[in-house]
Amino acid sequence: MRCLKPKKVPWNGKVYAILRGRERTRFVRLANLAFPSFSRYTACAMNEKKYVIGLDGGGTKTTAEVLDLDGTCAASTLGERSNFQIVGVEKASQAIQHVVLKSCESAKCRPQDIAAIVAGLTGAGRASDQQRMEQGIQEVLGKLLHASAMIKVESDARGALEGAHGGKPGIIVIAGTGSVVFGKDAKNKVHRAGGWGRLIDDEGSGHTIGREALRMVAKEVDGIGKPTKLTGLLAHRFDLDSQEAIITALYKNNFEIPSVAPLVMEAASGSDAVAQKILKRAAEELLGVIKAVQRKMGPLKPRGKKIPLAFIGSLLANDNWYSRYVSAAIKRELPAIALRSPQASPAYGAALMALRFAREER
Repeated sequence: MRCLKPKKVPWNGKVYAILRGRERTRFVRLANLAFPSFSRYTACAMNEKKYVIGLDGGGTKTTAEVLDLDGTCAASTLGERSNFQIVGVEKASQAIQHVVLKSCESAKCRPQDIAAIVAGLTGAGRASDQQRMEQGIQEVLGKLLHASAMIKVESDARGALEGAHGGKPGIIVIAGTGSVVFGKDAKNKVHRAGGWGRLIDDEGSGHTIGREALRMVAKEVDGIGKPTKLTGLLAHRFDLDSQEAIITALYKNNFEIPSVAPLVMEAASGSDAVAQKILKRAAEELLGVIKAVQRKMGPLKPRGKKIPLAFIGSLLANDNWYSRYVSAAIKRELPAIALRSPQASPAYGAALMALRFAREER
């Protein structure tokens, strides 16, 4: 049943939308006292089933999870890429609009039934970028949603953190092209370390490992470094078999340095001492970042409870020489941490955040 808003009530959806918590409750209470017909409308609206949507948007696709306010999954959908750093705010917002409407169709609900949307997007780590995307999404979805619906943009790592530990405290270590460590403490405060980018340092990342491998190959070619299988692997996989070829690829053809990282894993598995040394150094640096986040978080209660940690990203989530070495180092040096597999997807983590926002508003 649809709730028909009484025609003679001076309802201002924009005012209602910006009110939060006690202010919104007070506003509704006063309106109910002044206008009995409005009271019947709000009572009806509160009984309608509401939903939240969590999004995980990147450079290849956007995934969505729909939950009702009891936390039950109502739908899972896929959409086009929504990395606004690549396609721009307008196209990214349109992609999000499409996947939201598709999600509503799958969940058999109306856009007006959505209480909150949280989008975890690649490249949205800064507040200014989050605000730009929130405005872009509001422009394409604002007229379709209820005036009270909340739209929030977060980084994709934030959704990954929530999903990995089911909304509870824990740590995630993201290691792919770059690296960063996030942790959420018992008070729901989020801490981070690393993620400064390749120009400063991405400890333990694919870029750092690939760069060190290229340095070691260059040293062997010059005759000042130890022999390594990396030289042959680089020549075989990428046709980089000379100084001229390597320099041209790096400085003219924008060669992807992180693409060398899998070769380091392969050489290390073949007992190559140079490759193993590269990965051990990368693991030590990454361990330092994890320790920094652990210190910021403090201990969990009850005392002695271990902090769960999950790996995210191609370097650590897959079984290889590096992931095994990092896991062993964590178990050896960080006894207060327990390794766990991620419980759920980043999109589900974003949906949990949306669910928390929606419940706070009730």
